[in-house]
Amino acid sequence: MKFFYKAKNQEGQIKTGTVVAQDQDRAEQLLGENGLVIISLEQKEENILESFSFLGRSVKNKDLVLFSRQLATLISARVPIIQALRILEEQIDNKYLLSIIRDLITSVENGDSLSTAMAKHDKVFGNVYTSLVRSGEVSGSLDKSLVYLADQLEKDYELRSKVKGAMTYPVFVLSALGIVGFLMFKFVLPNLTSVLEEQGGTLPPISVGLIAFTKFFGKYWWTFLLGLAMLILGIKYYISTQAGRYQWDTLKIRLPLIGDIFRKIYLSRFARNLSTLVMGGIPIIKALEIVSEIINNVIYRDIIMDTVGKISAGKSISDGLSGHKEFPNLVTQMVRVGEQTAQLDDILAKLASFYEKEVDGKVATLTTLLEPLIMIVLGIGVGLLVAGILMPIYNLAGMS
Repeated sequence: MKFFYKAKNQEGQIKTGTVVAQDQDRAEQLLGENGLVIISLEQKEENILESFSFLGRSVKNKDLVLFSRQLATLISARVPIIQALRILEEQIDNKYLLSIIRDLITSVENGDSLSTAMAKHDKVFGNVYTSLVRSGEVSGSLDKSLVYLADQLEKDYELRSKVKGAMTYPVFVLSALGIVGFLMFKFVLPNLTSVLEEQGGTLPPISVGLIAFTKFFGKYWWTFLLGLAMLILGIKYYISTQAGRYQWDTLKIRLPLIGDIFRKIYLSRFARNLSTLVMGGIPIIKALEIVSEIINNVIYRDIIMDTVGKISAGKSISDGLSGHKEFPNLVTQMVRVGEQTAQLDDILAKLASFYEKEVDGKVATLTTLLEPLIMIVLGIGVGLLVAGILMPIYNLAGMS
């Protein structure tokens, strides 16, 4: 959601602009974090076309990495931020990112800090990004913060690419199988089953079943496509509800084989982002709140927020995480060591690297297991076709 705001800064100057947030409370929080006292805040009605990312309103991870590295290089060379952004404006191909950079230039020229300008585009520059940029501005090490952000974005991109790459083959094979099955039942099997019906005689039960299903599919094939579309939409809607989201996120971490991969991905994401924020000097409670928002699983989010409450009551992070099976002893023990040695960011970075390697190994194992399973499914399909259609036709041809 986008909100128009009118506010006063710490010098008493009136500032106007827009801020993007999930709701009004979050918009007020973002403005308050940037030292602005709100005078008015109104939601902007967006065009319905603006909500679809496939119309070009998205920024790829590699574009954001390149933007961060180039901006860090320019700032380290003592190029003023506005001039640095104008230089990048001439080098960006992504039209949506180009429009964001132009908005950043306008906001900075109007007196906003870079982090404040970026907070207006939280779908591109998330909380971790803007928080580290704000920390870099305060400490005078903005270039180092941007370089570190680029490094973390690359690691996150590599992890996602490995998981997606491993799933590409089975998804492609199963999709092709579905298309071939549709074509077989719609165009090929009706001709073969008609041969069996014309010959008469007693057919095996499997042949009778295939003939009945082929006739039904030939007449009502559209019901299968409609049912599949309704099922997908129904699942998406249910997941968008609070109860559905909890059940979906619980299912993801409890599924055999796949659940272990999801758990390790969430643990890696938790450790990597918390390490990044702690390194940037973000207070631990604020850092945990940010991580809970971006971990993308409500089960882990609730555990992290419960930990925030325990820290506010005087306990440590490791004490807050212990007792939750979603956070194994390895995590709590490593976090405890980091707290005791004042090297929490370094320990969390090593923990993130460990779980990223674990994910690599699990994904490779899953890919190896999926290949024979797919072959078994194909074999069963071919076997049913041979036993139900081709063998009876062959027998009839032999009798004649």
